[in-house]
Formats: sequence, C-alpha cells, structure tokens
Amino acid sequence: MSVFGFTQVDVFTDTPLRGNPLAVVHGADALSDERMQAFARWTNLSETSFLLQPTSTEADYRVRIFTPGGELPFAGHPTLGSCHAWLARGGVPKAPGQVVQQCGVGLVPIRRDGQRAAFAAPALRSEPVDDALLSAVCAALGLQATAVRAARWLDNGPRWLTLLLADAASVLAIEPDHAALKGLAKVGVVAPHAAGSECQFEVRAFAAPIGIPEDPVTGSLNASLAQWLFGDGRAPARYVAAQGTRLGRRGRVHIERDGDTVWVGGDSVSCIRGEVEL
Repeated sequence: MSVFGFTQVDVFTDTPLRGNPLAVVHGADALSDERMQAFARWTNLSETSFLLQPTSTEADYRVRIFTPGGELPFAGHPTLGSCHAWLARGGVPKAPGQVVQQCGVGLVPIRRDGQRAAFAAPALRSEPVDDALLSAVCAALGLQATAVRAARWLDNGPRWLTLLLADAASVLAIEPDHAALKGLAKVGVVAPHAAGSECQFEVRAFAAPIGIPEDPVTGSLNASLAQWLFGDGRAPARYVAAQGTRLGRRGRVHIERDGDTVWVGGDSVSCIRGEVEL
C-alpha cells in the first residue's frame, strides 16, 4: 500500500453538493491500471481521475479518467475538476492564465477566469442514428418518436446518442428504463428553455452502459451538444445549460463559441482534501 494525495471536487457549481463530484488521486504514476479501475469502482462516482507526470513537454500534467465500468480518453467534468485540484495542490502552469492537460485525446487547453475554468472542446465526430435503434431508445425513455426534433451520434472521446426535444419540460419529464438503455447506448437529451429563462437549455445524460444511470452534469456531452447546436444554427454564440435538475443538483455549464473553438466552462469547489491508501 502507498499513500497518495486525494481531493474530492464538486464540478459545474459554485455551491458544494450541487454539482457533479469527482475523486482526484494526485501523483498516481505508480498505480497500475487494475488498481485505478478498482478504486474508481469503489468510489462509485461517475468519474475518478488520476494525475500523473506529463509525457508531452507542452502539458502541465497528465490525467487518466475512469468510470466504474472502464477508462475514458476524455471527459469534461474530470477535466475541469482535475485542473481545479491540481492548482489547489500547488500546481503552477507553464503559461499564465492557461493550463494544458494531457489525456487520451491529446492536449486539451484550459483557460481560467477566477474560480471558473473552461476547456476547449475536442474535435467532434457526428453520424446519423439508425432508425431501429432510435425507436428502441425512444421506447426506453418513454418518448414518442414524434417528440424528437433531431437525433445524432456525437463522439468527442465519449460517444453519445443525442436527442433534441421541443422544450425543457419534456426533458425533465423523462422517466427512463435504465435496464433497457444498458443494452442500447449512452443517451444525451437536450431542449431549449423558454425565452427569458435563467438557462437557455436543459440537459440530461443517461449512461447505464457504463454503470451510471444518470450523470449529474456532463462536460463532454455538453461540449458535443454545443458543437452540434452551433453547427445547425440552433444556439446563440454564448449560453448556459442546466443539468442535474431531476437529481436535486444545480449544474451550470457555460458555453461560448469563439471563432472555430467551443469553450465549455464551469465553477469547481473542493469538498474533501486528504490522503488515500492504495
């Protein structure tokens, strides 16, 4: 057994217990893949991240990200939460005002604005959804096919089958059959709020295939949704998405399009600091 620094961070919120928690293990270079996976399974959080020395001279740190069911090449809330935890433990970036994270999809720039940080969304791959699969997913969500305004596969590391609905109330009303979804796909659902609302979109993420019935707040999904919505002209250049509402959370994801780059941002707060034996 060895002792490692440990931080538990709440991401996409400025209020503890209202966002998406992330477990962060510091200086984890000596840990095996099997030990990382075992700890991620034990925390039972949507993601657990492990900070390591970078192998790229451009990166400030390297991160590996695990769900209870496996490793991800990239994920949004672990990117912001890991950056927050690394800085809080005394990490000093090579370039002022910007942190460069190395992960499975390569180098991810993270810009800082006070307590809030934002990552540059990775490149997006998009594909149409097979009609038979879409029908099965709608049935598992209790949706009529006519309720879906658009559907796409979106992949920026994690791969999501995404649905656009007419309004936020329809998203919040979904009562999914998680057992059915487990054999189908990870599903993200988005719809606009009424004009004048605090947030412009409502998002939910159902990830039963990787052991997470509903993720409280999902940065990678919001990144790919933003790129999709921008590409189709369905979103303003800057907006805020709400997620986690049905779980009693108050996740807020700040999206901004700057030229060809989509920035995905949010606040993070440390809730637990200490050590872990692994």
